[in-house]
Amino acid sequence: MSSDLSIQRSASAVEPALVINRILEAGVRKAPNQTITYNGRDYTYREFEERVHRLAGALAAQGIKPGDTVAVMDWDTNRYLEAFFAIPMMGAVLHTVNVRLSPEQILYTINHAKDDAILVNSEFLPVLEELKDRIEPVKTYILLDDDGVKGSDSLPLAGEYEALLADAPARYAFPELDENTRATTFYTTGTTGLPKGVYFSHRQLVLHTFAGRNTMSGVGQGRFNEDDVYMPITPMFHVHAWGIPYMATLMGVQQVYPGRYEPATLLKLLVSKKVTFSHCVPTIIQMLLQAEAAKSVDLSGWKVIIGGSALPKALAMGALERGIDIYTGYGMSETCPLLTLAQLTPELENADLETQADYRTRTGRPVAMVQLRIVDGEMNDVPHDGKSQGEVVVRAPWLTQGYLNDPEKSEELWAGGWLHTGDVAVMSDDGWLKIVDRIKDVIKTGGEWVSSIDLEGLVLQHPGVGECAVVGVPDAKWGERPVALVVKSGDADEEGIKALIADYAEKGIISRYGIPDRVIFVDALPRTSVGKLDKKKMRAEMV
Repeated sequence: MSSDLSIQRSASAVEPALVINRILEAGVRKAPNQTITYNGRDYTYREFEERVHRLAGALAAQGIKPGDTVAVMDWDTNRYLEAFFAIPMMGAVLHTVNVRLSPEQILYTINHAKDDAILVNSEFLPVLEELKDRIEPVKTYILLDDDGVKGSDSLPLAGEYEALLADAPARYAFPELDENTRATTFYTTGTTGLPKGVYFSHRQLVLHTFAGRNTMSGVGQGRFNEDDVYMPITPMFHVHAWGIPYMATLMGVQQVYPGRYEPATLLKLLVSKKVTFSHCVPTIIQMLLQAEAAKSVDLSGWKVIIGGSALPKALAMGALERGIDIYTGYGMSETCPLLTLAQLTPELENADLETQADYRTRTGRPVAMVQLRIVDGEMNDVPHDGKSQGEVVVRAPWLTQGYLNDPEKSEELWAGGWLHTGDVAVMSDDGWLKIVDRIKDVIKTGGEWVSSIDLEGLVLQHPGVGECAVVGVPDAKWGERPVALVVKSGDADEEGIKALIADYAEKGIISRYGIPDRVIFVDALPRTSVGKLDKKKMRAEMV
C-alpha cells in the first residue's frame, strides 16, 4: 500500500488560483446595484467593475505590463479602490505611496520600488515636480484631478484619469495569474532608518480578506455585515486601509470614500450616508469627538475599530457614552495587517461601560488563522497569567515574507521562523492579549520595566489632559526615568498629574518607579506620517 497521501488529480481537474479578481466578482455578483460614493457621485458595483476594466486598459495602452509597478498618490477615493483591483489583476504591482512622508522619503520609495508609472493627485504634483530630476525613469504619469487642474509645466503627463478611462475599452482580458504573484508593495514608516518595503501576494490578500470577514461577521458587538455602510478613515496607502476595502467589496457593502480627512466632511458623510462602520487611529476619533459640529450629531450605532496606537481608556469611555461601538484592532505593516480584534464575548457585552472599556482597549484575541506567541529572549513561551511579559511573535498565511531587496532585515524579522513584531505584551489565561509597549519604548528604571502605554492611560484619566506621551530619558542613578509630555484640554498642572499617578502607585496599579520625574506641557505631540507618536523625536529633544 502506498503511503503517499497527496491528492491525486484528474488530468482535466483545475484548481482555481486565489486571486483578488474573485473578490471583485463576488461583490458585483452579490450586489450589482449597490453604490460606491466619492465627491458627491455614486457608482454602482456594476459600474465600478467596468471602471476597473477600463483602468487596466488605459494602463496597458501606456505600456504597463505584468511585472511592472504602478504607484498611486491619492487621498481616499473611488479611484484608489479601482487601483486596488485593476493593477494587481493585470499582473502588475500596486505601490501605495505614503503621501505624508517627506519629499526625500517619497523619492526613496519611488526609486526603491522601481515604479514604472505614477497615478498622482493634482495636489501632489508639486512634490513630483520638485523631485523629477532625481526620479529614476518612470514611463508614465497620470493625473488624478478633482480641482480642474489641466496639466503640469514640467511633468510629462500621459493624460487625466477620467479621460483615459473614457477612451479605454469597457472590457479588459485579465491574464491568468499564479496566486503567489506579488500584488502590492508599500513602505513602513518607522521612526528609525529608511522606509522598508513590504509586499503581499494575491493569495495573501485573499486569505486576509476571508479571515477578516470570518472574524467580523455574524451577530454581536463590532460586527461587519452586508447591511453596513462602510467609510474608511485610515489612509488607503496604509496597509490597504487595513484590508477592509477588500472585505467590503467581497460582501457587496455600500462604500463611502471621504477624500481628505476634514472633520466637517467626515461628519457630514457620517450623517448623510448613514455610515455604520469605520476604522481610524485614536487621534482621528478624538478630533471628531472634539469638533464643534459633532456635539449635535447622533453617533450612536457607529462601529469603529481603533489601531495604529493604543486606545486610551478615557477616549474609549467618551466614545461609548456617545453610543459609538469602539474597540481595538492590532497588526502592523508587515502583517497585512490584521492579527487581533478586541471583540467582546456575549457576557462582556452586557457588562457596565467601565468593564467594557477595559476589554475594548486591550489588544484583543487572535483572528482566525493567526498563531500568536509571547516569548522571552530565547523564544521560550512565557506564562499566560496576565503579568509575564514577552515579545509578540506570529505566523499567519498573509504575513510579508520579508522586506523588499533587504535580506538582512528580512532575516531579523523572521528570526527563528516566527515574525517578530517588536511589541512587548502579556496574555491572560482566557486568551486576551494586551500590548504593554514597544520593545524600544519600554522604560527600564530602578530594575523594573515600566510600560509607557500604561502610564499614558493613567495620565489621561486627569480631566484636564487631552493628549499624553510618556518616554524614558537617561538617568545616572536609575538608568531611565519616565517623563510625561502633556497637551492640555483644561486645567492641569504638574503636581496634580504626579499626585494622580502616585495614587495609582499607592493602590498597586503601577510601580512607584512609574511616577514621572517631570511633566512637560506642549502644544502638540510629534507624530509619524500615519499618526503614531514619534517617541524617538521626543527622546532626542529631551537629551
